[in-house]
Amino acid sequence: MDSILTVTSSPHIRSKTTTRNIMTDVCIALAPTLVASVYIFGFRSLLVTFTCILACCLFEFMWQRLMGLPVTVRDMSAVVTGGLLAFNLPATIPLWMAVIGCAAAILVVKQMFGGIGKNFANPAIVGRIVLLVSFAGQMTRWVVPLRGIGFVDTVTAATPLAAGLSAAPSYLDLFLGTVGGSLGETCKLTLLLGGVYLVARRVITVTTPLAFMGTVFLFTWVLGYDPIYHLLAGGLILGALFMATDYVTTPTTEKGKIIFGVGCGIVTVVIRIFAAYPEGVSFAILLMNILTPHIDSLCKNKAFGGVKA
Repeated sequence: MDSILTVTSSPHIRSKTTTRNIMTDVCIALAPTLVASVYIFGFRSLLVTFTCILACCLFEFMWQRLMGLPVTVRDMSAVVTGGLLAFNLPATIPLWMAVIGCAAAILVVKQMFGGIGKNFANPAIVGRIVLLVSFAGQMTRWVVPLRGIGFVDTVTAATPLAAGLSAAPSYLDLFLGTVGGSLGETCKLTLLLGGVYLVARRVITVTTPLAFMGTVFLFTWVLGYDPIYHLLAGGLILGALFMATDYVTTPTTEKGKIIFGVGCGIVTVVIRIFAAYPEGVSFAILLMNILTPHIDSLCKNKAFGGVKA
């Protein structure tokens, strides 16, 4: 019997993995940090997180119903956006301001550009930057535990990066999160546990996070600053593990991921060291998100059997 050659269009490799599966894994990875934020900053951090998640889901649902589009709230992407945006906010943020950030993230960045898979930048990053530019005072007012880890006594204070090295906390305080900062950026222990989970589940690879954090470590060391302090302070680990690894807004090739991570690291260090603003992770990721199409174009894999142009 003659063999039959079946010719079909791509994709030729299929997987049971869905957007909902991936986003659920991200939620699981973020859960320990949410617990830590409640323990450190109090139950208001839970209220801020719940408000952001609910607002993001409602904005997505209402927009899609209004525009006659399929409702995709069940894919959990809006939940992840809301959670990540909340993790970039202080516990003291007025809830109505958080809702404005959610509107910018979901309506402007995500839905107006065509929905999931078509956004030009990470929605949570843009939501944070919009709030920072619009409400700088409220966005830079944090609470800090007074007696170890606990939410009984808190005071308003600057983050370690804003305070400077003269008032720098210990590495242990930075690692455990007993410092001022946004909800999800302080406890590095739980962030790293979440990152390990995502790598183990093959949701992300270590390429971009290692390139990002390694570049920050190297450049701060070359410039004469404490590289470990800059790794542990601010939102570097949160951004490197959970935002710089977004499928839509980051390069697809391994070479492109390295370039993306290095670029994020360089911009972060430049802003932290030379600019008036102490933290640069959000701006660095946003800038590299914009450059991602160009990075992908430069780092295209050569087709099997093809020749280099």
